[in-house]
Amino acid sequence: MEWGHVWLDQRWATTRCFLLIAGPCVVESESLVMRTAEFLKTITERLGIPFVFKSSYKKANRTRPDAFTGIGDVRALEILARVREAFQVPVLTDFHTPGEAHLASQYVDILQVPAFLCRQTDLIVAGARTGKPLNLKKGQFVSAQTMKFAVEKAWRAGARNVWLTERGTFFGYGDLVVDFRNIPWMHQLTGCPIIMDCTHATQQPGALRGASGGQRQFAELYARCGLVAGASGIFMEVHPDPDHALSDGPNMLPLSWLPDLLERLVALYDCIQEHQAHVTYLQQGEGGKTDEQTYGLPAS
Repeated sequence: MEWGHVWLDQRWATTRCFLLIAGPCVVESESLVMRTAEFLKTITERLGIPFVFKSSYKKANRTRPDAFTGIGDVRALEILARVREAFQVPVLTDFHTPGEAHLASQYVDILQVPAFLCRQTDLIVAGARTGKPLNLKKGQFVSAQTMKFAVEKAWRAGARNVWLTERGTFFGYGDLVVDFRNIPWMHQLTGCPIIMDCTHATQQPGALRGASGGQRQFAELYARCGLVAGASGIFMEVHPDPDHALSDGPNMLPLSWLPDLLERLVALYDCIQEHQAHVTYLQQGEGGKTDEQTYGLPAS
């Protein structure tokens, strides 16, 4: 997947590497956000990975009423805008009500519809009408086939750049599993770039008596499997000190893990691209194989 076409500015050139969307779960402070963005910009430039900085300007979905939700909407959005200016990278944030779409779009490059809200028509339409690229996260409770209709809502409202993100499916009350068939299925159904959220997929919702737990040690496994399944991008939440983060600490990755982890992912992606090129060459003599033949969808 070539990512150059999704940007509104020539600063972000076409590349053949996977896209990385990364950053802390929520804006905790300006110093933490800027430190994390600088670290990520440096390592992704060195490895040739196209990079989008992600952080939520507020957290609307928390388990407890006293959980941290943010430092103030405009203040947090202004910090995200400073990331754009200081590091010349695109910035993504999520929004939670139709009224928030316009506000957030004034500060960031890409809007994201949270997984729990992926069926909310008014929300998707509001995001699409901003003209910004829209990342729709697949709900933990919906199928790949259902996300086709979420994309259609965005398209009908005028969206031109729509992405889909896989982030796991509920397995009982306090755990998630990943059905990696969703990656080729969603791409086959929509043609949209598919992103693998390798950190939220390790989440254990509500497992810590009023807070979500997580098993971050599986994040690299999910990222690897996502790329093998055909994901064009990897989404991961990272933090200088996840164990003391104000939101989603158990499933965020320490910054210290990233240099080696990303090098391994780039090496894997290169191998995948080489293999796919070889398969394409072989299929040219067989009349080619369609996605439908390779990834048959279940009966609807």
